[in-house]
Amino acid sequence: MADQTPATSGAKEDAPALKSNARLVLESPELKHLVVRRWTVSLTLLAILFIVYYGYILMVKTDLMSMRIGTVITLAIPVGVLVILAAFSLTAFYVWWANKSYDPEVARLKEKAKELIAPTKGETR
Repeated sequence: MADQTPATSGAKEDAPALKSNARLVLESPELKHLVVRRWTVSLTLLAILFIVYYGYILMVKTDLMSMRIGTVITLAIPVGVLVILAAFSLTAFYVWWANKSYDPEVARLKEKAKELIAPTKGETR
């Protein structure tokens, strides 16, 4: 039990250093740039989706969408399918972008954070 006391007090002494290192990670330009990129991509895709959905809703009000394509189908049906496909495509694009660009960068920053925050080899706490 007496051997654990110095390690505990050492951990308390290291707490400000850990907080300082964590703050360095959170305030790093790399992390801020990554957050800005993610928000930019997300908001761009959201804007496109809103334009597609609300464009469809506004088009439904016009007589154009009631135009018959066949004996039963109006133009609203294939355009509605295109809206659904657009939403699927935007989601697929985001998943592709996240897997290719965002996730590897997050993993790299996590490793960098672990190096800053974790004790080096040979140290005990």
